[in-house]
Amino acid sequence: MRSRTPDDLAGRCERCYLPTAWCLCAQVPVVPTRTELLIIRHNKEAQKSTNTARIAALALPRCRIVSYGAPGEPFDASVLEDGLDTWLLFPDAPEAEGPLPQRLVVIDGSWAQARRMVQRVPGLRRLPGMRLPPPAPDTRRLRKPPHPEGMSTLEAMAGALARLEGEAVAEPLLALHEVMIERVLGSRGRLGWVDYL
Repeated sequence: MRSRTPDDLAGRCERCYLPTAWCLCAQVPVVPTRTELLIIRHNKEAQKSTNTARIAALALPRCRIVSYGAPGEPFDASVLEDGLDTWLLFPDAPEAEGPLPQRLVVIDGSWAQARRMVQRVPGLRRLPGMRLPPPAPDTRRLRKPPHPEGMSTLEAMAGALARLEGEAVAEPLLALHEVMIERVLGSRGRLGWVDYL
């Protein structure tokens, strides 16, 4: 898989995982949020240089990533049980009502991985959900989504935060997403392409 990084990160930034010549860490803003963000990332995403959850966590001080699906490591669902009013950012979750959440849980993985994660973790299925409108058809992509509503984790988090906290919180995250696209494509010698992997 092209976006997988070497295990020893040889020639790559240890924070953003991009080749050191294309590192985007200096462009990562600090985006304070009222909402706490918990990303549950599928283990197979962890080493991909195109993983936008990693970049989101660099920008958002109130964000943390927990792993799901690592061989021999069962998922610790207790991370969902800390008494916070929590919503799930997922298109199939029942739409939340009432006061805004203190925390937003974000599923990070391919569409098939994300659906399986939600199906296999009862605590996720019990959470009220937040759905986002689909992105514009001409939105630039790092990976081709399997359906028109698909978007990267960073884009989805920006959309959710725009709804919860306003556009001013989302704008630097969306700008960071554009920088990431440029850096990833540049590192692959593909700047200016219209159809992205």
